[in-house]
Amino acid sequence: MGLRNWSGVVEEDNAYMFEWDLVRTTSGVHVVTRLAEERGMPAGECLAGSGLPVGAAREQYSEVTARQELTVIRNLLARFGDQAGLGLEAGVRHHFSLHGPWGVALLASRTLRDAVQVALRYVELAFAFGELSFEETQGEGRLRFDDREVPEDVRAFLTERVMAGVQIIGRELYSVGVPVLRVDFRHGAPVDIARYRTVFGVEPTFDAPGNELVFDASHLDAVLPQANEWARSTCEQMCRDLLARRRTRSGVAGSVRDLLVRNPGVLPDQSAIAAELYVSPRTLSRRLNEEGTSFRALLDEVRQALSEELLDRTDMTTEQVAARLGYAEAASFIRAFRRWQGCPPQEYRARGRMPALV
Repeated sequence: MGLRNWSGVVEEDNAYMFEWDLVRTTSGVHVVTRLAEERGMPAGECLAGSGLPVGAAREQYSEVTARQELTVIRNLLARFGDQAGLGLEAGVRHHFSLHGPWGVALLASRTLRDAVQVALRYVELAFAFGELSFEETQGEGRLRFDDREVPEDVRAFLTERVMAGVQIIGRELYSVGVPVLRVDFRHGAPVDIARYRTVFGVEPTFDAPGNELVFDASHLDAVLPQANEWARSTCEQMCRDLLARRRTRSGVAGSVRDLLVRNPGVLPDQSAIAAELYVSPRTLSRRLNEEGTSFRALLDEVRQALSEELLDRTDMTTEQVAARLGYAEAASFIRAFRRWQGCPPQEYRARGRMPALV
Protein backbone atom coordinates (compact mmCIF):
# COMPACT_ATOMS: atom_id res chain seq x y z
CA MET A 1 0.00 0.00 0.00
CA GLY A 2 1.38 3.41 -0.92
CA LEU A 3 1.55 6.28 1.51
CA ARG A 4 -1.34 8.62 1.19
CA ASN A 5 -1.32 12.39 1.06
CA TRP A 6 -1.03 13.33 4.70
CA SER A 7 -1.10 17.09 4.27
CA GLY A 8 -4.55 17.63 2.78
CA VAL A 9 -6.66 20.74 2.96
CA VAL A 10 -8.55 20.58 6.23
CA GLU A 11 -11.60 22.47 7.29
CA GLU A 12 -11.21 25.57 9.39
CA ASP A 13 -12.12 23.86 12.66
CA ASN A 14 -9.47 21.20 12.01
CA ALA A 15 -6.67 23.57 10.96
CA TYR A 16 -3.16 22.75 12.13
CA MET A 17 -1.92 24.88 15.03
CA PHE A 18 1.56 24.60 16.48
CA GLU A 19 1.63 24.64 20.29
CA TRP A 20 4.44 26.91 21.44
CA ASP A 21 4.11 25.85 25.08
CA LEU A 22 4.36 22.12 24.39
CA VAL A 23 7.32 20.70 26.31
CA ARG A 24 10.23 19.29 24.31
CA THR A 25 13.81 18.25 25.03
CA THR A 26 16.67 20.74 25.23
CA SER A 27 18.41 19.12 22.23
CA GLY A 28 17.55 22.09 20.00
CA VAL A 29 18.77 24.57 22.63
CA HIS A 30 21.95 22.52 23.00
CA VAL A 31 22.65 22.75 19.26
CA VAL A 32 21.87 26.48 19.02
CA THR A 33 24.06 27.44 21.96
CA ARG A 34 26.92 25.39 20.54
CA LEU A 35 26.59 27.32 17.28
CA ALA A 36 26.66 30.57 19.23
CA GLU A 37 29.70 29.61 21.31
CA GLU A 38 31.64 28.58 18.21
CA ARG A 39 31.08 32.10 16.92
CA GLY A 40 32.21 33.78 20.14
CA MET A 41 28.80 34.33 21.78
CA PRO A 42 28.66 33.08 25.40
CA ALA A 43 25.92 30.60 26.25
CA GLY A 44 24.49 33.02 28.82
CA GLU A 45 23.87 35.62 26.13
CA CYS A 46 22.32 33.07 23.82
CA LEU A 47 19.92 31.98 26.60
CA ALA A 48 19.03 35.54 27.68
CA GLY A 49 15.32 36.10 28.18
CA SER A 50 14.44 32.42 27.89
CA GLY A 51 14.32 31.74 31.60
CA LEU A 52 16.73 28.85 31.12
CA PRO A 53 19.86 28.39 33.24
CA VAL A 54 23.23 28.17 31.51
CA GLY A 55 23.29 24.49 32.38
CA ALA A 56 20.46 23.92 29.91
CA ALA A 57 22.95 24.54 27.11
CA ARG A 58 24.96 21.51 28.25
CA GLU A 59 22.08 19.11 28.77
CA GLN A 60 20.45 17.30 25.86
CA TYR A 61 17.61 15.50 27.62
CA SER A 62 16.07 18.04 30.01
CA GLU A 63 12.86 19.80 29.00
CA VAL A 64 11.98 23.28 27.73
CA THR A 65 9.04 24.73 25.87
CA ALA A 66 9.11 25.52 22.16
CA ARG A 67 8.60 29.16 23.12
CA GLN A 68 11.79 29.13 25.21
CA GLU A 69 13.73 27.52 22.38
CA LEU A 70 12.38 30.17 20.02
CA THR A 71 13.84 32.89 22.27
CA VAL A 72 17.25 31.22 22.14
CA ILE A 73 17.10 31.01 18.35
CA ARG A 74 16.19 34.68 18.09
CA ASN A 75 19.19 35.59 20.22
CA LEU A 76 21.45 33.64 17.87
CA LEU A 77 19.96 35.27 14.79
CA ALA A 78 20.23 38.76 16.31
CA ARG A 79 24.01 38.34 16.24
CA PHE A 80 24.60 36.02 13.29
CA GLY A 81 21.46 36.11 11.20
CA ASP A 82 23.35 37.45 8.19
CA GLN A 83 25.38 34.22 7.89
CA ALA A 84 24.08 32.14 4.98
CA GLY A 85 22.95 28.62 5.83
CA LEU A 86 22.94 28.99 9.61
CA GLY A 87 19.76 26.90 9.76
CA LEU A 88 21.52 24.21 7.74
CA GLU A 89 24.37 24.17 10.26
CA ALA A 90 21.86 23.55 13.03
CA GLY A 91 20.01 20.89 11.04
CA VAL A 92 23.03 18.75 10.19
CA ARG A 93 23.74 18.41 13.92
CA HIS A 94 20.37 16.83 14.70
CA HIS A 95 21.50 13.22 14.76
CA PHE A 96 19.50 10.30 16.15
CA SER A 97 21.44 10.48 19.41
CA LEU A 98 19.76 13.82 20.22
CA HIS A 99 16.21 12.52 20.01
CA GLY A 100 15.91 9.64 22.45
CA PRO A 101 13.09 7.13 21.77
CA TRP A 102 11.87 9.05 18.71
CA GLY A 103 15.24 8.62 17.02
CA VAL A 104 15.59 4.97 18.01
CA ALA A 105 12.07 4.20 16.74
CA LEU A 106 13.05 5.58 13.34
CA LEU A 107 16.34 3.73 13.27
CA ALA A 108 14.66 0.44 14.21
CA SER A 109 11.85 0.75 11.64
CA ARG A 110 11.60 -2.00 9.04
CA THR A 111 11.53 0.26 5.98
CA LEU A 112 11.85 3.94 5.17
CA ARG A 113 8.09 3.99 4.66
CA ASP A 114 7.60 2.82 8.24
CA ALA A 115 10.17 5.32 9.49
CA VAL A 116 8.36 8.20 7.78
CA GLN A 117 5.10 7.17 9.42
CA VAL A 118 6.72 6.98 12.86
CA ALA A 119 8.49 10.29 12.35
CA LEU A 120 5.31 12.17 11.49
CA ARG A 121 3.21 10.44 14.14
CA TYR A 122 5.49 11.72 16.92
CA VAL A 123 6.99 14.78 15.24
CA GLU A 124 6.22 16.91 18.31
CA LEU A 125 9.06 15.06 20.05
CA ALA A 126 11.52 16.16 17.37
CA PHE A 127 12.84 19.50 16.14
CA ALA A 128 10.13 20.76 13.75
CA PHE A 129 8.37 24.04 14.58
CA GLY A 130 5.63 23.63 11.98
CA GLU A 131 3.69 20.93 10.16
CA LEU A 132 5.50 18.11 8.39
CA SER A 133 3.56 16.01 5.89
CA PHE A 134 4.37 13.40 3.28
CA GLU A 135 2.98 12.42 -0.10
CA GLU A 136 3.90 9.66 -2.52
CA THR A 137 2.93 10.48 -6.09
CA GLN A 138 4.19 9.74 -9.61
CA GLY A 139 7.08 7.65 -8.32
CA GLU A 140 8.32 10.37 -5.97
CA GLY A 141 8.31 10.77 -2.20
CA ARG A 142 7.66 14.37 -1.18
CA LEU A 143 8.28 15.59 2.35
CA ARG A 144 6.71 18.99 2.91
CA PHE A 145 7.17 21.52 5.68
CA ASP A 146 4.40 24.05 6.23
CA ASP A 147 6.01 27.07 7.89
CA ARG A 148 2.95 29.35 7.96
CA GLU A 149 2.64 29.01 11.77
CA VAL A 150 6.31 29.97 12.19
CA PRO A 151 7.11 33.64 12.97
CA GLU A 152 8.60 35.35 9.94
CA ASP A 153 11.84 36.43 11.65
CA VAL A 154 12.87 32.81 12.30
CA ARG A 155 11.10 31.13 9.40
CA ALA A 156 14.09 30.63 7.09
CA PHE A 157 16.29 29.32 9.93
CA LEU A 158 13.71 26.81 11.18
CA THR A 159 12.81 25.65 7.67
CA GLU A 160 16.46 25.04 6.80
CA ARG A 161 16.97 23.25 10.12
CA VAL A 162 14.11 20.84 9.42
CA MET A 163 15.09 20.11 5.82
CA ALA A 164 18.77 19.59 6.64
CA GLY A 165 17.85 17.49 9.69
CA VAL A 166 15.68 15.26 7.54
CA GLN A 167 18.55 14.80 5.11
CA ILE A 168 20.96 13.84 7.91
CA ILE A 169 18.46 11.38 9.40
CA GLY A 170 18.02 9.85 5.94
CA ARG A 171 21.76 9.27 5.76
CA GLU A 172 21.76 7.63 9.17
CA LEU A 173 18.85 5.36 8.23
CA TYR A 174 20.80 4.22 5.16
CA SER A 175 24.56 4.01 5.33
CA VAL A 176 24.72 5.66 1.90
CA GLY A 177 21.75 7.99 2.34
CA VAL A 178 18.71 8.63 0.15
CA PRO A 179 19.62 10.76 -2.89
CA VAL A 180 17.58 13.96 -3.12
CA LEU A 181 16.03 14.72 -6.51
CA ARG A 182 15.23 18.30 -5.63
CA VAL A 183 14.66 20.59 -2.67
CA ASP A 184 12.52 23.75 -2.61
CA PHE A 185 12.43 26.64 -0.14
CA ARG A 186 9.79 29.35 0.18
CA HIS A 187 12.31 31.96 1.33
CA GLY A 188 14.70 33.83 -0.93
CA ALA A 189 18.16 32.66 -1.94
CA PRO A 190 21.20 33.73 0.12
CA VAL A 191 24.24 35.21 -1.58
CA ASP A 192 26.21 31.97 -1.24
CA ILE A 193 24.45 28.63 -1.80
CA ALA A 194 27.55 26.40 -1.77
CA ARG A 195 26.66 24.95 1.64
CA TYR A 196 23.18 24.04 0.39
CA ARG A 197 24.63 22.03 -2.51
CA THR A 198 26.93 20.21 -0.09
CA VAL A 199 24.13 19.24 2.31
CA PHE A 200 21.52 18.19 -0.26
CA GLY A 201 23.64 17.14 -3.23
CA VAL A 202 21.53 19.33 -5.53
CA GLU A 203 21.06 23.04 -6.05
CA PRO A 204 17.90 24.15 -4.22
CA THR A 205 15.11 26.21 -5.72
CA PHE A 206 14.34 29.34 -3.70
CA ASP A 207 11.21 31.53 -3.71
CA ALA A 208 9.26 28.32 -4.38
CA PRO A 209 5.53 27.90 -3.61
CA GLY A 210 6.36 25.62 -0.67
CA ASN A 211 9.13 23.87 1.25
CA GLU A 212 9.61 20.40 -0.20
CA LEU A 213 12.27 17.68 -0.27
CA VAL A 214 11.76 15.13 -3.05
CA PHE A 215 13.35 11.70 -3.52
CA ASP A 216 12.77 8.56 -5.56
CA ALA A 217 9.89 6.62 -3.97
CA SER A 218 11.58 3.30 -4.79
CA HIS A 219 13.61 3.79 -1.59
CA LEU A 220 10.49 3.63 0.59
CA ASP A 221 10.22 -0.14 0.76
CA ALA A 222 13.88 -1.08 1.06
CA VAL A 223 14.58 -2.83 4.38
CA LEU A 224 16.60 -0.65 6.76
CA PRO A 225 19.90 -2.10 8.02
CA GLN A 226 19.06 -1.80 11.75
CA ALA A 227 15.41 -2.91 11.61
CA ASN A 228 14.24 -4.31 14.93
CA GLU A 229 10.52 -4.75 15.54
CA TRP A 230 10.84 -5.09 19.32
CA ALA A 231 12.95 -1.94 19.61
CA ARG A 232 10.63 0.00 17.32
CA SER A 233 7.43 -0.97 19.13
CA THR A 234 9.01 -0.35 22.55
CA CYS A 235 10.24 3.10 21.55
CA GLU A 236 6.91 3.97 19.94
CA GLN A 237 5.21 3.23 23.26
CA MET A 238 7.74 5.47 24.98
CA CYS A 239 6.93 8.20 22.45
CA ARG A 240 3.21 7.84 23.17
CA ASP A 241 3.84 8.07 26.90
CA LEU A 242 6.05 11.13 26.51
CA LEU A 243 3.47 12.95 24.42
CA ALA A 244 0.71 12.08 26.88
CA ARG A 245 2.72 13.49 29.79
CA ARG A 246 3.71 16.62 27.91
CA ARG A 247 0.14 17.32 26.86
CA THR A 248 -1.13 17.20 30.42
CA ARG A 249 -2.97 20.45 30.99
CA SER A 250 -3.38 22.69 34.03
CA GLY A 251 -5.16 26.01 34.63
CA VAL A 252 -8.10 26.98 32.44
CA ALA A 253 -6.88 24.69 29.65
CA GLY A 254 -6.94 21.76 32.05
CA SER A 255 -10.51 22.59 33.09
CA VAL A 256 -11.61 22.80 29.46
CA ARG A 257 -9.99 19.47 28.63
CA ASP A 258 -11.65 17.82 31.65
CA LEU A 259 -15.06 19.10 30.55
CA LEU A 260 -14.51 17.91 26.98
CA VAL A 261 -13.87 14.33 28.09
CA ARG A 262 -16.38 14.25 30.97
CA ASN A 263 -19.34 13.02 28.94
CA PRO A 264 -18.43 10.04 26.72
CA GLY A 265 -21.50 10.60 24.55
CA VAL A 266 -20.99 14.15 23.30
CA LEU A 267 -18.31 16.82 22.87
CA PRO A 268 -19.67 20.22 24.01
CA ASP A 269 -18.95 23.35 21.98
CA GLN A 270 -17.08 26.43 23.22
CA SER A 271 -20.23 28.22 24.36
CA ALA A 272 -21.28 25.25 26.48
CA ILE A 273 -17.81 24.97 28.02
CA ALA A 274 -17.75 28.70 28.76
CA ALA A 275 -21.12 28.43 30.49
CA GLU A 276 -19.83 25.55 32.61
CA LEU A 277 -16.92 27.77 33.71
CA TYR A 278 -19.19 30.82 34.29
CA VAL A 279 -17.40 33.00 31.73
CA SER A 280 -18.27 34.32 28.29
CA PRO A 281 -16.91 32.56 25.19
CA ARG A 282 -14.76 35.64 24.50
CA THR A 283 -13.27 35.56 28.00
CA LEU A 284 -12.60 31.84 27.67
CA SER A 285 -10.77 32.45 24.37
CA ARG A 286 -8.67 35.19 25.96
CA ARG A 287 -7.69 33.07 28.96
CA LEU A 288 -6.77 30.11 26.79
CA ASN A 289 -4.70 32.40 24.58
CA GLU A 290 -2.85 33.61 27.68
CA GLU A 291 -1.98 29.98 28.40
CA GLY A 292 -0.67 29.51 24.87
CA THR A 293 -3.51 27.44 23.48
CA SER A 294 -7.06 27.68 22.11
CA PHE A 295 -10.37 25.85 22.32
CA ARG A 296 -9.76 24.50 18.81
CA ALA A 297 -6.36 23.06 19.80
CA LEU A 298 -7.78 21.44 22.94
CA LEU A 299 -10.69 19.96 21.01
CA ASP A 300 -8.20 18.57 18.50
CA GLU A 301 -6.22 16.92 21.34
CA VAL A 302 -9.32 15.32 22.82
CA ARG A 303 -10.57 14.13 19.44
CA GLN A 304 -7.22 12.50 18.75
CA ALA A 305 -7.11 10.71 22.09
CA LEU A 306 -10.73 9.56 21.82
CA SER A 307 -10.31 8.39 18.24
CA GLU A 308 -7.41 6.14 19.22
CA GLU A 309 -9.40 4.75 22.15
CA LEU A 310 -12.48 4.03 20.03
CA LEU A 311 -10.49 2.42 17.22
CA ASP A 312 -8.42 0.33 19.63
CA ARG A 313 -11.17 -0.81 21.97
CA THR A 314 -14.44 -0.89 20.00
CA ASP A 315 -15.75 -2.23 16.71
CA MET A 316 -17.25 1.11 15.71
CA THR A 317 -16.95 1.94 12.02
CA THR A 318 -15.05 4.97 10.78
CA GLU A 319 -18.36 6.72 10.17
CA GLN A 320 -19.54 5.97 13.71
CA VAL A 321 -16.28 7.22 15.23
CA ALA A 322 -16.50 10.39 13.15
CA ALA A 323 -20.04 11.04 14.35
CA ARG A 324 -19.05 10.34 17.96
CA LEU A 325 -16.30 12.96 17.69
CA GLY A 326 -18.65 15.59 16.27
CA TYR A 327 -17.60 15.55 12.62
CA ALA A 328 -20.34 16.30 10.11
CA GLU A 329 -18.87 13.78 7.67
CA ALA A 330 -16.40 10.92 7.84
CA ALA A 331 -14.08 12.51 5.25
CA SER A 332 -13.27 15.37 7.65
CA PHE A 333 -12.41 12.90 10.40
CA ILE A 334 -10.23 10.83 8.06
CA ARG A 335 -8.25 13.93 7.03
CA ALA A 336 -7.73 14.91 10.65
CA PHE A 337 -6.71 11.36 11.61
CA ARG A 338 -4.10 11.26 8.84
CA ARG A 339 -2.66 14.46 10.28
CA TRP A 340 -2.52 12.93 13.76
CA GLN A 341 -1.28 9.45 12.93
CA GLY A 342 0.16 9.60 9.43
CA CYS A 343 -2.33 7.05 8.10
CA PRO A 344 -6.13 6.65 7.72
CA PRO A 345 -8.19 5.12 10.56
CA GLN A 346 -8.63 1.71 8.90
CA GLU A 347 -4.89 1.31 8.39
CA TYR A 348 -4.22 2.36 12.00
CA ARG A 349 -6.72 -0.22 13.28
CA ALA A 350 -5.36 -2.99 11.03
CA ARG A 351 -1.80 -2.31 12.13
CA GLY A 352 -2.80 -2.40 15.80
CA ARG A 353 -4.50 -5.78 15.38
CA MET A 354 -1.63 -7.46 13.56
CA PRO A 355 0.16 -10.16 15.56
CA ALA A 356 3.48 -9.09 17.05
CA LEU A 357 6.58 -10.06 15.09
CA VAL A 358 9.15 -12.26 16.78
